[in-house]
Amino acid sequence: MDIRKIILSILGILLVVLAIFGAKAIIDSNVQEIPETSKTVARVFVDTVKNQSVPIVVPANGNVTALRKMELFSEVEGVFQQSSKDFRPGQKFTKGQLLLRINSEEYAASVLSAKSELYNNITSIMPDLRMDYPKAFEKWQEYLNKFDVNDHVTPPLPEPDSDKEKYFITGRGINSAYYEIKNLEERLRKFNIVAPYDGVLTEAAVNPGTLVRPGQKLGEFIDTSVYELEVAVGKRFSDLLEIGEDVKLENLDATKTYTGTISRINARVDRDSQTIQVFIRIEDPDIREGMYLEARLDARDEENAIQIPRELLVDRSKVYVVRDSMLALEEINPVYFSEKSVIIKGLEDGTQLISANVPGAYPGMLVEVQAESDTPKTE
Repeated sequence: MDIRKIILSILGILLVVLAIFGAKAIIDSNVQEIPETSKTVARVFVDTVKNQSVPIVVPANGNVTALRKMELFSEVEGVFQQSSKDFRPGQKFTKGQLLLRINSEEYAASVLSAKSELYNNITSIMPDLRMDYPKAFEKWQEYLNKFDVNDHVTPPLPEPDSDKEKYFITGRGINSAYYEIKNLEERLRKFNIVAPYDGVLTEAAVNPGTLVRPGQKLGEFIDTSVYELEVAVGKRFSDLLEIGEDVKLENLDATKTYTGTISRINARVDRDSQTIQVFIRIEDPDIREGMYLEARLDARDEENAIQIPRELLVDRSKVYVVRDSMLALEEINPVYFSEKSVIIKGLEDGTQLISANVPGAYPGMLVEVQAESDTPKTE
């Protein structure tokens, strides 16, 4: 019985020992060796910095308007009678052609009546002039002989030779009647509107037969030979722009270019935007009013600078360069920001500047240069 217990005890001890060694073997078999870490080298593209004179081009845009534009309004009342051509948008008129005529028969009759009354008044004073002012009689007789009530313009009254004659003529109401006629004749001319220059009717608000009232808008007439583009430019560039300077212009699709000239620069700065108005004169047969154009104004040349894409900037004042096969952040001085690029200063000639963004870039990152060019690409 004792031998049996001893054997069972020995077998138990052996099983425990075997279990320990088996467990250790299993644990050791699951341990993986840690591979040696290898440093990743990123491939980058660089440009070799070469500082030079970089022109600062200020972009601006706006809509074209005709330099000479006339809105047609009626100052009199009547029926739209006729025009020398069809009164329709797009119709061309030459200088002096009749744009619009308003019926003036009734008003013209009142002018003739006033002229007849003046003629009668002068005739009534002729006997007194013969008796009291014989020297003045002849010139007033000559005036009556040439007076025609049907003339469009009433001739000026003879100049008095003395104060007595002047007082006599004035006292009989001759001067007041004359100036009343001149006022009526001036208003009569407003029934006819003529083209002040060669141009095109861009808007027509009335048709023949329409009753026109004072203050009513009749249309719009523009000169198609000269246009103007108004753009807003930053105040810091105002001193660099000059009147007479040529400006390159492009349409919205950048498919056609035009040339303009700075004609005026406003002296007032807009309080909100801190910009000034610059007016560009354009003379081109392909230009139309209302066209949207983009202007590129040459402001100044920045010496010892380069132009790079804005996406290469880090924190608006740093760029990545390559030194000893590693990336390094270099402080720079941004001079001018445009929509897609920036002009910077502060990099030495020969510096290898990263020309394309590197994913996950950080200072000290190992890199391998793939390509170089002499200078960074500019717009």
